[in-house]
Amino acid sequence: MSHIRRPFKVAFSLVAVVVSGVLVACSSGSSGDVLQQVRDNGTLRVALTQANPPWNFLDASGQPVGYDVDVAREVARRIGVDNVEFVASNFQSFIEGVRAGRFDIVISGQTVTDERKQQVDFSTPYQVNGVSIFTASSTNSIDSLEDLRGKVIAVSAGTTQEKFASEEVPDAQVKTYQNATLGLTDLGRGNADAMLVSRFQGSYLAKQNGLHVKPVGPLLESEVNAMSFRKGSAEFKKEIDKAIAEMIEDGSLTKISRKWLGGLDMVEELKELQPEQS
Repeated sequence: MSHIRRPFKVAFSLVAVVVSGVLVACSSGSSGDVLQQVRDNGTLRVALTQANPPWNFLDASGQPVGYDVDVAREVARRIGVDNVEFVASNFQSFIEGVRAGRFDIVISGQTVTDERKQQVDFSTPYQVNGVSIFTASSTNSIDSLEDLRGKVIAVSAGTTQEKFASEEVPDAQVKTYQNATLGLTDLGRGNADAMLVSRFQGSYLAKQNGLHVKPVGPLLESEVNAMSFRKGSAEFKKEIDKAIAEMIEDGSLTKISRKWLGGLDMVEELKELQPEQS
Protein backbone atom coordinates (compact mmCIF):
# COMPACT_ATOMS: atom_id res chain seq x y z
CA MET A 1 0.00 0.00 0.00
CA SER A 2 2.96 2.29 0.55
CA HIS A 3 3.56 2.54 -3.19
CA ILE A 4 0.04 4.06 -3.47
CA ARG A 5 0.30 6.46 -0.54
CA ARG A 6 3.65 7.97 -1.51
CA PRO A 7 2.48 9.54 -4.81
CA PHE A 8 -0.62 10.79 -3.03
CA LYS A 9 1.53 12.51 -0.42
CA VAL A 10 3.79 13.96 -3.09
CA ALA A 11 0.83 15.23 -5.07
CA PHE A 12 -0.75 16.71 -1.95
CA SER A 13 2.52 18.43 -1.06
CA LEU A 14 2.81 19.87 -4.55
CA VAL A 15 -0.74 21.18 -4.38
CA ALA A 16 -0.03 22.73 -1.00
CA VAL A 17 3.09 24.44 -2.35
CA VAL A 18 1.26 25.76 -5.39
CA VAL A 19 -1.68 27.04 -3.34
CA SER A 20 0.56 28.70 -0.77
CA GLY A 21 2.57 30.28 -3.58
CA VAL A 22 -0.56 31.68 -5.14
CA LEU A 23 -1.69 33.07 -1.80
CA VAL A 24 1.67 34.72 -1.21
CA ALA A 25 1.66 36.20 -4.71
CA CYS A 26 -1.84 37.51 -4.24
CA SER A 27 -1.11 39.00 -0.85
CA SER A 28 2.06 40.74 -2.05
CA GLY A 29 0.52 41.99 -5.28
CA SER A 30 -2.95 43.21 -4.47
CA SER A 31 -3.98 42.91 -0.83
CA GLY A 32 -3.47 45.47 1.90
CA ASP A 33 -4.09 49.18 1.92
CA VAL A 34 -2.20 51.26 -0.64
CA LEU A 35 -1.23 53.76 2.07
CA GLN A 36 0.97 51.31 3.96
CA GLN A 37 2.55 50.10 0.73
CA VAL A 38 3.57 53.55 -0.48
CA ARG A 39 4.87 54.50 2.96
CA ASP A 40 6.90 51.31 3.15
CA ASN A 41 8.28 51.94 -0.35
CA GLY A 42 8.87 55.61 0.32
CA THR A 43 7.55 56.41 -3.15
CA LEU A 44 4.15 57.36 -4.56
CA ARG A 45 3.77 56.14 -8.14
CA VAL A 46 1.56 58.63 -9.97
CA ALA A 47 0.11 58.01 -13.43
CA LEU A 48 -0.53 60.90 -15.82
CA THR A 49 -0.57 61.39 -19.56
CA GLN A 50 2.44 63.73 -19.63
CA ALA A 51 0.82 65.20 -22.74
CA ASN A 52 -2.04 67.28 -21.41
CA PRO A 53 -0.83 70.86 -20.86
CA PRO A 54 -1.19 72.83 -18.70
CA TRP A 55 -2.45 70.04 -16.45
CA ASN A 56 0.57 67.81 -17.02
CA PHE A 57 3.26 67.68 -19.70
CA LEU A 58 7.02 67.36 -20.24
CA ASP A 59 9.21 70.45 -20.14
CA ALA A 60 12.21 71.11 -22.41
CA SER A 61 14.38 68.82 -20.28
CA GLY A 62 11.85 65.97 -20.41
CA GLN A 63 10.64 66.38 -16.82
CA PRO A 64 6.92 66.23 -15.91
CA VAL A 65 5.49 69.64 -14.97
CA GLY A 66 2.07 71.24 -14.64
CA TYR A 67 -0.89 71.56 -12.33
CA ASP A 68 -1.31 67.81 -11.73
CA VAL A 69 2.42 67.38 -11.10
CA ASP A 70 2.56 70.08 -8.43
CA VAL A 71 -0.63 68.74 -6.83
CA ALA A 72 0.83 65.22 -6.78
CA ARG A 73 4.04 66.34 -5.09
CA GLU A 74 2.12 68.28 -2.46
CA VAL A 75 -0.26 65.38 -1.78
CA ALA A 76 2.68 62.98 -1.42
CA ARG A 77 4.36 65.27 1.10
CA ARG A 78 1.19 65.55 3.16
CA ILE A 79 0.63 61.79 3.37
CA GLY A 80 4.22 61.25 4.52
CA VAL A 81 5.89 60.05 1.31
CA ASP A 82 9.16 61.65 0.25
CA ASN A 83 9.45 60.58 -3.38
CA VAL A 84 7.09 60.76 -6.35
CA GLU A 85 7.57 58.59 -9.43
CA PHE A 86 5.60 59.78 -12.44
CA VAL A 87 4.45 57.01 -14.77
CA ALA A 88 3.37 57.85 -18.31
CA SER A 89 0.02 56.34 -19.23
CA ASN A 90 -3.23 57.36 -20.95
CA PHE A 91 -6.96 57.53 -20.31
CA GLN A 92 -7.50 54.14 -21.93
CA SER A 93 -5.07 52.46 -19.52
CA PHE A 94 -5.54 54.32 -16.23
CA ILE A 95 -8.08 51.97 -14.66
CA GLU A 96 -6.35 48.81 -15.83
CA GLY A 97 -3.03 50.14 -14.54
CA VAL A 98 -4.44 50.96 -11.11
CA ARG A 99 -6.04 47.55 -10.77
CA ALA A 100 -2.88 45.78 -11.93
CA GLY A 101 -0.70 47.73 -9.51
CA ARG A 102 1.43 49.42 -12.17
CA PHE A 103 0.94 52.67 -10.28
CA ASP A 104 -0.62 53.70 -6.98
CA ILE A 105 -2.79 56.61 -8.05
CA VAL A 106 -3.94 58.52 -11.13
CA ILE A 107 -3.69 62.31 -10.89
CA SER A 108 -4.45 63.36 -14.44
CA GLY A 109 -7.82 65.06 -14.72
CA GLN A 110 -9.80 61.81 -14.64
CA THR A 111 -13.54 62.41 -14.65
CA VAL A 112 -15.62 60.65 -11.99
CA THR A 113 -18.31 58.43 -13.53
CA ASP A 114 -20.56 55.69 -12.13
CA GLU A 115 -19.00 53.19 -14.53
CA ARG A 116 -15.48 53.99 -13.34
CA LYS A 117 -16.53 53.91 -9.69
CA GLN A 118 -17.39 50.24 -10.13
CA GLN A 119 -13.75 49.52 -10.93
CA VAL A 120 -11.71 51.99 -8.85
CA ASP A 121 -12.17 54.34 -5.93
CA PHE A 122 -11.95 58.12 -6.21
CA SER A 123 -10.78 60.90 -3.94
CA THR A 124 -12.79 64.03 -3.31
CA PRO A 125 -12.61 66.36 -6.36
CA TYR A 126 -9.47 68.40 -6.92
CA GLN A 127 -10.50 70.12 -10.15
CA VAL A 128 -13.46 70.96 -12.36
CA ASN A 129 -13.32 71.03 -16.14
CA GLY A 130 -15.84 72.66 -18.47
CA VAL A 131 -16.17 70.89 -21.84
CA SER A 132 -16.74 72.88 -25.02
CA ILE A 133 -17.08 72.43 -28.74
CA PHE A 134 -14.07 73.66 -30.69
CA THR A 135 -14.08 74.28 -34.43
CA ALA A 136 -11.64 75.63 -36.99
CA SER A 137 -11.42 79.42 -36.77
CA SER A 138 -12.95 79.75 -40.25
CA THR A 139 -16.02 77.63 -39.40
CA ASN A 140 -19.26 79.53 -38.77
CA SER A 141 -21.83 76.76 -39.20
CA ILE A 142 -21.39 75.07 -35.81
CA ASP A 143 -22.64 76.73 -32.63
CA SER A 144 -24.32 73.96 -30.65
CA LEU A 145 -24.57 70.23 -30.04
CA GLU A 146 -27.37 69.97 -32.61
CA ASP A 147 -25.02 71.26 -35.29
CA LEU A 148 -22.70 68.28 -34.78
CA ARG A 149 -25.12 65.70 -36.17
CA GLY A 150 -23.36 63.57 -38.78
CA LYS A 151 -20.08 65.46 -38.34
CA VAL A 152 -16.54 64.21 -37.79
CA ILE A 153 -15.81 64.86 -34.11
CA ALA A 154 -12.31 64.70 -32.67
CA VAL A 155 -11.81 63.50 -29.07
CA SER A 156 -8.97 62.27 -26.89
CA ALA A 157 -9.11 58.47 -26.73
CA GLY A 158 -10.52 56.95 -23.55
CA THR A 159 -12.01 60.20 -22.25
CA THR A 160 -15.59 60.89 -21.25
CA GLN A 161 -15.78 63.15 -24.30
CA GLU A 162 -15.34 60.10 -26.52
CA LYS A 163 -18.28 58.38 -24.85
CA PHE A 164 -20.35 61.58 -24.93
CA ALA A 165 -19.81 62.07 -28.67
CA SER A 166 -20.68 58.44 -29.42
CA GLU A 167 -23.86 58.43 -27.32
CA GLU A 168 -25.19 61.97 -27.52
CA VAL A 169 -24.48 63.07 -31.10
CA PRO A 170 -26.61 61.31 -33.75
CA ASP A 171 -24.64 59.83 -36.66
CA ALA A 172 -21.37 61.25 -35.35
CA GLN A 173 -18.12 60.00 -36.82
CA VAL A 174 -15.93 59.94 -33.74
CA LYS A 175 -12.21 60.31 -34.43
CA THR A 176 -9.84 59.54 -31.52
CA TYR A 177 -6.42 60.98 -30.76
CA GLN A 178 -3.83 60.21 -28.11
CA ASN A 179 -4.09 63.71 -26.67
CA ALA A 180 -5.84 67.04 -27.15
CA THR A 181 -2.90 68.71 -28.87
CA LEU A 182 -2.99 66.19 -31.72
CA GLY A 183 -6.77 66.44 -32.04
CA LEU A 184 -6.85 70.25 -32.10
CA THR A 185 -3.97 70.36 -34.58
CA ASP A 186 -5.85 68.02 -36.93
CA LEU A 187 -9.01 70.07 -36.44
CA GLY A 188 -7.17 73.21 -37.47
CA ARG A 189 -5.97 71.43 -40.61
CA GLY A 190 -9.54 70.63 -41.60
CA ASN A 191 -9.42 66.89 -40.86
CA ALA A 192 -12.36 67.07 -38.42
CA ASP A 193 -15.41 69.28 -38.12
CA ALA A 194 -15.19 69.83 -34.37
CA MET A 195 -13.49 68.66 -31.20
CA LEU A 196 -14.91 68.15 -27.72
CA VAL A 197 -12.36 69.23 -25.12
CA SER A 198 -11.93 71.32 -21.99
CA ARG A 199 -12.60 74.95 -22.88
CA PHE A 200 -9.67 76.09 -20.79
CA GLN A 201 -7.27 73.48 -22.15
CA GLY A 202 -8.34 73.98 -25.75
CA SER A 203 -7.88 77.73 -25.51
CA TYR A 204 -4.51 77.28 -23.81
CA LEU A 205 -3.25 74.85 -26.47
CA ALA A 206 -4.51 77.02 -29.31
CA LYS A 207 -2.62 80.03 -27.94
CA GLN A 208 0.56 78.10 -27.11
CA ASN A 209 0.76 76.33 -30.46
CA GLY A 210 -0.71 78.92 -32.79
CA LEU A 211 -3.62 76.68 -33.75
CA HIS A 212 -6.44 78.12 -35.84
CA VAL A 213 -9.28 76.83 -33.69
CA LYS A 214 -11.86 78.45 -31.41
CA PRO A 215 -14.44 77.48 -28.75
CA VAL A 216 -18.08 77.91 -29.77
CA GLY A 217 -21.41 77.86 -27.95
CA PRO A 218 -22.06 77.28 -24.24
CA LEU A 219 -20.32 74.66 -22.11
CA LEU A 220 -21.67 71.20 -22.86
CA GLU A 221 -21.05 70.04 -19.31
CA SER A 222 -18.82 70.59 -16.30
CA GLU A 223 -16.83 67.48 -15.43
CA VAL A 224 -15.70 66.73 -11.90
CA ASN A 225 -12.14 65.37 -11.79
CA ALA A 226 -10.68 63.32 -8.94
CA MET A 227 -7.75 61.02 -8.20
CA SER A 228 -8.33 57.29 -8.66
CA PHE A 229 -6.76 54.31 -6.89
CA ARG A 230 -7.36 50.65 -6.12
CA LYS A 231 -10.64 49.71 -4.48
CA GLY A 232 -10.61 48.74 -0.82
CA SER A 233 -7.93 51.21 0.28
CA ALA A 234 -9.95 53.06 2.89
CA GLU A 235 -6.95 54.45 4.80
CA PHE A 236 -5.32 55.67 1.60
CA LYS A 237 -8.52 57.43 0.53
CA LYS A 238 -8.87 58.98 3.98
CA GLU A 239 -5.36 60.45 3.83
CA ILE A 240 -5.67 61.62 0.22
CA ASP A 241 -9.00 63.34 0.96
CA LYS A 242 -7.48 64.94 4.04
CA ALA A 243 -4.54 66.25 2.02
CA ILE A 244 -6.85 67.76 -0.62
CA ALA A 245 -9.01 69.39 2.05
CA GLU A 246 -5.95 70.91 3.70
CA MET A 247 -4.67 72.22 0.37
CA ILE A 248 -8.00 73.89 -0.27
CA GLU A 249 -8.12 75.33 3.23
CA ASP A 250 -4.56 76.71 3.45
CA GLY A 251 -4.46 78.18 -0.06
CA SER A 252 -1.99 75.68 -1.57
CA LEU A 253 -4.40 74.56 -4.30
CA THR A 254 -5.21 78.19 -5.15
CA LYS A 255 -1.50 78.94 -5.49
CA ILE A 256 -0.86 75.94 -7.74
CA SER A 257 -3.85 76.61 -9.98
CA ARG A 258 -3.05 80.29 -10.39
CA LYS A 259 0.50 79.35 -11.35
CA TRP A 260 -0.52 76.95 -14.13
CA LEU A 261 -4.05 77.93 -15.15
CA GLY A 262 -3.66 81.54 -16.14
CA GLY A 263 -4.71 82.96 -12.79
CA LEU A 264 -7.74 80.70 -12.39
CA ASP A 265 -8.52 79.81 -8.77
CA MET A 266 -9.56 76.15 -8.79
CA VAL A 267 -10.85 76.43 -5.22
CA GLU A 268 -13.51 78.88 -6.38
CA GLU A 269 -14.48 76.47 -9.14
CA LEU A 270 -14.79 73.61 -6.66
CA LYS A 271 -17.02 75.70 -4.41
CA GLU A 272 -19.59 75.82 -7.23
CA LEU A 273 -20.10 72.05 -7.12
CA GLN A 274 -23.36 70.65 -5.82
CA PRO A 275 -23.15 68.58 -2.60
CA GLU A 276 -23.72 65.32 -4.48
CA GLN A 277 -20.79 66.14 -6.79
CA SER A 278 -18.41 66.68 -3.89
